[in-house]
Amino acid sequence: MNTNTNLVLACIDGSALTEAVCDYSAWIAQRVDAPLKLLHMIDHHHEAAAHLDLSGNIGLDSQQHLLDELTAAEQQLSKLRLQQGKQLLQTAKERVIQNGIAEPITNQRHGNLVEALIELEDSLRVLVIGMRGKVHENQPDKLGAKLESILRSLHKPVLVVNGAFKAPQRIMIAYDGSKAADKAIDMVATSPLYKGLTCHLVCVSKDDSERQQLLQAAANKLTAAGGIEVITEHLPGKPEQVLCDYQNQHAIDLTVMGAFSHNRLHDLVLGSFTAKMLLNTHKPLLLLR
Repeated sequence: MNTNTNLVLACIDGSALTEAVCDYSAWIAQRVDAPLKLLHMIDHHHEAAAHLDLSGNIGLDSQQHLLDELTAAEQQLSKLRLQQGKQLLQTAKERVIQNGIAEPITNQRHGNLVEALIELEDSLRVLVIGMRGKVHENQPDKLGAKLESILRSLHKPVLVVNGAFKAPQRIMIAYDGSKAADKAIDMVATSPLYKGLTCHLVCVSKDDSERQQLLQAAANKLTAAGGIEVITEHLPGKPEQVLCDYQNQHAIDLTVMGAFSHNRLHDLVLGSFTAKMLLNTHKPLLLLR
């Protein structure tokens, strides 16, 4: 097994969702027989130092002394971040080993998370990330600061985790006939990740014959793949509300759907369906573009 490609990549930051990210990553890696990599980013922020006004009524000697102190403090903070990151990765490594991953890869990097993920994209099979990092972990009405940028930038599946791990038994595909929805059908039909699971194929739209035909064709493809129990539903109403209600009523463990199919301007004016689903669901979402 090549450990440099086809990776399940888990992004961890020490927030409350870190353990769940590790557990879902290990579950995926085992079922698809893929290497698991744990990534921790150290994103240095210099805003505080950059906005200090050192040009006031202090002498040059005092100014230099203050600069020296700031530099020393920054170096010490950097060392602490490195040490904290190493401890976090070690704890995460031990957890996924306990979950059955023999040789997890650990990686600590400096820089911007979105840029790092774009650089790693070609080696990914799936990215697993928490819905909120440390900045917003106590704000249930907020998404992670970088989550939308990550979802818009990557063209690999992204599993967004929002609660404690539960091994999925029932999944739901939010089907709307789009390119991303058909991509989801193909992925579920061909991946060993979904074998033995029950798949609810749910379309929320007006009852028209064309959409019914697309839904039936998608169901036939899943059934023909074998190893998946398929349940099909075509429902009216507001998509995000209907889908979230369906999740709760049928004990859905994981939802697969397309992400951010419209541009930012459209989403700014009308609101993003993806963001609404992320904020309103209590189960993980596997998002595709």
